[in-house]
Formats: sequence, C-alpha cells, structure tokens
Amino acid sequence: MLDIKLVRSNPDVVRAALERRGSTQSLDEFLAVETERRRLTTEVETMRAQRKSASDGIAKIKKAGGDAAEAIAAMRVLGDTIKEREQELEGVEKRMRVLILDIPNLVMDDVPSGGEEDSVELRRVGEPPAFDFEPKDHLDLGLALDLVDMERAAKASGSRFAYLKGDLVLLQFALVRLGLEVVAEKGFRPVVPPVLVREEAMYGTGFFPTDEQQIYRTTDGDCLVGTSEVPLAAMHMEEFLEAERLPLRYAGYSTCFRREAGAAGKDTRGIFRLHQFDKVEMFSFCLPEQAEFEHELILSAEEDILQLLGVPYRVVNIAAGDLGAPAAKKYDCEAWLPGQQRYREVTSCSNCTDYQARRLNCRYRTDKGPRFVHTLNGTCIALGRTLIAIMENYQRTDGTIEVPKVLRPYVGKDVIGG
Repeated sequence: MLDIKLVRSNPDVVRAALERRGSTQSLDEFLAVETERRRLTTEVETMRAQRKSASDGIAKIKKAGGDAAEAIAAMRVLGDTIKEREQELEGVEKRMRVLILDIPNLVMDDVPSGGEEDSVELRRVGEPPAFDFEPKDHLDLGLALDLVDMERAAKASGSRFAYLKGDLVLLQFALVRLGLEVVAEKGFRPVVPPVLVREEAMYGTGFFPTDEQQIYRTTDGDCLVGTSEVPLAAMHMEEFLEAERLPLRYAGYSTCFRREAGAAGKDTRGIFRLHQFDKVEMFSFCLPEQAEFEHELILSAEEDILQLLGVPYRVVNIAAGDLGAPAAKKYDCEAWLPGQQRYREVTSCSNCTDYQARRLNCRYRTDKGPRFVHTLNGTCIALGRTLIAIMENYQRTDGTIEVPKVLRPYVGKDVIGG
C-alpha cells in the first residue's frame, strides 16, 4: 500500500500518478473519508478540551463549597457525546485503512502512460523461423503426437485444464532444471513454497482486494495462489531483515491456480490460458537503492533463458493502465508463436517498490529508524507458455518437434515424436 502520510500531504502528486493509470476513483474515495476524519478529529479534540475545562471548573466550584450538580450533569452529557464521536472516528479510520488498500502503486516516470496499446517495445531478439510448410499450432502438434489431452481433462476437471503426457512432461521438467540453473548463477535460491496461503498473504502482496475474483478458496477461506510470488513474499512477513544481507533472492517452483475470471472466450484453444499451470518465479527483497539493478537482473535472467532456448522474443515496457496494482514498472517478454503469427507474453517482471513491504510489514533497520524494503518479482519460466513457444518454433516438416540443444541433456533425446 502507499504511505498514508504521502497521500495526505501530496494528494496532487498521487492524483497525477493515478491519472496515468486511467482512474483516480480509489484516491477520491480515500480523500473524502480523510476529510471526514479530520473533521471528526477536530471535533473530538475540541470537546475533550471542553471536558477538561469543565472538570477544572467543577473542581473550583467544589473547592469554593458551591453546588456543582448542574455542571457535572452537563459534563456527563458532553462525555456521552465524545464517546459517540470517538466511535464514529474509529469507524472512519477503519474505513480509511480499507480504502488505502485499494489505491494502486505510483508508476515510475519512465512508464508509458495509457492502456495496453500504449506499451512500448524496447527490443526484438531473434528472427521468427521461416518454414517451407504451413506451421501448426501447439494443440494440433500435441494431439498428433499424443502429448496434450484437453478433452479428457475437461471430463475430469472442466474447461481450461489439460493432461500433458509423455515427452512433453520430460520437456517441462527439463525447462525447470534449466531455469533453476540460470537463476542460481544470478544468486536466486531455489524454493518449493506452499501453494495454499492465508488471506493475510494475499492482502500483503496486493492481490487482495483487487484480484480477489481470480482466486480459488477453500471452505475455510484459505487461498490457492496464482503465483509463488505470494508465498515467497509472505516468507518474511512481519520481519526485520538485516540490511547487510540484502538483496535476498528466491526462485520458487510451484503449481499455480487462477479462475481466469473475465477471460471467457479468450485464448480458449490449447494450454495457453489454463486454470492450473506450473511456473518458476523469481522474487527479490532489497534496499531501495538496489531495486533498479534487481529489476534489470530479473529481466536479464528471463532473456538469458529465451536466448538459450533459441526462441524469438521482444521486450515491452508495459503502459501504466495495464499494470497490476502492486507494480510501479513492469517489463514483459513476449515470444513469437508461429501458430498465432504474433508475439505473446511468456514472462514478466515487476518493480513493486515498497508497496508490498508496507502491507507485509517487512523492514530493515537504519540509523534513522526502520525503513521498508523494496520487492521485485519476475517469471523465470511460465512452463505451459514456454512449451508452446518451443513446440511451435521447433516443429518439423514431418510433424515432429526438435528439442532445443540446451535441453537435450535433460530430455535424453533430440526429437519428440520421431
């Protein structure tokens, strides 16, 4: 969440930043309640001063031997009014704490303004393959080679689920091994985190309340995570980290779950957008002055993997209106998919500044007192989408799929389906 003091003292700065995202509604609601809080605070403080003055007057009357009954009765009435106003103030302050959670992070200056169409391409790496045949999409390839089964998955679990089979499973775990090795060289420690978390973790990372409709819940109210970013961030919730040990870097491998609410009719073919998928996620806790370097480091890991795989891709600086609430800046890596004849997002990485750390109460100590750490996250490998990119870019005339050279030692073969 944002610093409440910043929102109170510099509302125009916050408003300008939120206007770049396309909406100031959450700020307007907060400021309206903040105005009411100031009014009630002034009223309560004034009445408390009146009560103190009345109490002093009663003491003087009693000392002089007078009758203070009327003054005492008036003070009791005043006390009851104060109690009512204090309860109102408590409710307003509670409402403010809820509203501050709805205000998204302030975007950085070099983030493009506008919506999805205003995102800026930074570079392209690699050339899309030139086929001497009509390329198939990943689902046709998967069905022909008996590697993907959507129909039986729908019987077992419903739409947007899939069985991955045979060599495609070997290819997936080869990707996991490659990804973990690449990020380990950059200082990220492998973690297998829990995928069931409490609400506090979802609020702490900023996924609640804004993305609550995307989350699967248990009957007890706990949540299945849509990314291991959540349990990785919550690992140091309510902790003081040692400044000299920062940055702390983790790479979490997990299964993830998303309802994909609002995605009806979107990417319904194949395994591009599923309710259940696997992912390796990078996460960094760092000092504020380390955050820019960490963001570029995470992006470099994502690019290194795509380059090792030989998959053509482009890097995009995502526009403000297309950012998630916690992100102040985000890069996407979009791979070329011959089956769709366009670039599609396969990884992303975000600088969340101190937005998540404030909600998680994750701090470090300085000579000037406690400070909040900064957090960053990025997808090392989104396995389903990376499998799609490999299948479609490495397909061959005879319908088989070549295994990228870097993965052959893990898979144990050069071609899938041959």
